[in-house]
Amino acid sequence: MSHQADYITKAGKNLADYRQVYFIGIGGIGMSALARFFKSKGAAVAGYDRHPTTLTDQLAAEGILIHFTEDTSQIPAGTDLVIYTPAIPKDSLELAYVRTHFTGIEIVKRSDVLGWITQQSFNICVGGSHGKTSISTMTAHILRHSGYGCNAFLGGIAVNYDSNFWSSDRQVSVIEADEYDRSFLKLSADIAVITAMDADHLDIYGTPREVENAYIAFSEKIKPGGLLISKYGLTRDSELKADRHLHYSRFNEQADLYASNLQVQNGSYVFDVHHKQQLIPGLTLTIGGLHNVENMVAAVGVALELGIAADKIKAAVADFKGVKRRFEYHLRDDQHILIDDYAHHPEELAALIEGVRSLYAKKLTVVFQPHLYSRTKDLATAFAEALDKADEVILLPIYPARELPMEGVSSLLILNNMQLEQKRILEKQALLSTIQKENPELLVLCGAGDIAELIEPVKAILSPGKHTS
Repeated sequence: MSHQADYITKAGKNLADYRQVYFIGIGGIGMSALARFFKSKGAAVAGYDRHPTTLTDQLAAEGILIHFTEDTSQIPAGTDLVIYTPAIPKDSLELAYVRTHFTGIEIVKRSDVLGWITQQSFNICVGGSHGKTSISTMTAHILRHSGYGCNAFLGGIAVNYDSNFWSSDRQVSVIEADEYDRSFLKLSADIAVITAMDADHLDIYGTPREVENAYIAFSEKIKPGGLLISKYGLTRDSELKADRHLHYSRFNEQADLYASNLQVQNGSYVFDVHHKQQLIPGLTLTIGGLHNVENMVAAVGVALELGIAADKIKAAVADFKGVKRRFEYHLRDDQHILIDDYAHHPEELAALIEGVRSLYAKKLTVVFQPHLYSRTKDLATAFAEALDKADEVILLPIYPARELPMEGVSSLLILNNMQLEQKRILEKQALLSTIQKENPELLVLCGAGDIAELIEPVKAILSPGKHTS
């Protein structure tokens, strides 16, 4: 079965029929996956983004034309589909231009296209306020490694394949279901995973209850006869809808899927997975973080429900190398441990710190860059409680992303709520000087902004001349 033949739009048009696709915000992790998707279909792909990145460099190397200054003259003639990110500013010159001058063609959000794809594919959609990137990548990896096959649309770069997208002849799609802007409500899942329903994106939803309502609505989108796999103990679990419903947990034996007999061996986790009445013993996970044990339990559960053999699952788990910026090691030797992580929500920070503690009995220094003024304002107390679990915390100024500054909102809001004694706020250059002076043995950099740009200079300070291990 050709993977090009059966992706149908809401209008009944084959997505492979689009020949010139233009992206506004092409460098986003979800947007770039779709750009690669259309490129794989043989379409000419071009796009705009504000800044060049490693990811846009890769897209350009794959034959995708990208420019970094809004310039309507660079929008290709003959463009027959425009896709834009919901994070694009409302005053976007290019978006306004295509709406005015490209009449008669579809101008849609990324989520619309993912919705089209799910109309004619068997879909595994992974949603949740945290953990969705890891679980969707783990699931897609198991399906690919085992030979089952899938199309993957991921919100992170799978280290095994150095990509956030791949295709397969099997008409099965693994899709990260993004709750921002209620995007995930356009997806139609055959198997859905819900990891958490914690308050986030309150600039969109307004209240924590509205966030929960959106996840309930997401569950209602599961196709008839479909399966929901949700984390055991979620708030309002009884309101989630699906014809079949399983629960997963890290260790709770009340769940349908859980891990047991966990051991740490040579920096890896070794554990068993229980799936209803089935047991898979001795899985080995080489990436850190106890939360990743739980994430892998969910991914293994999906694979078992698809009928993939236990020995193939075990081999795939052992070969899983992780997701870039998810508990990603950059140094791991006798002198220094340097970890980079995308954690930008209090629950993610707490899980990250717990995971580091489970592997290392050393002084833990955490450098955190808050992401968004609104999120910092809404969750400052929870951020402080999570960060208090470290031994030392250095806060960077807030990364604003799409937001304008808010009066009275800064990293000081988090700092002033913390009980930890060793805490401070530093600008980036001062941070590098501090690391040079203090030479921390166990260092974690985390956040969803541009903090990852500090990894290479920090690495050069801590261990000159060494490569990522």
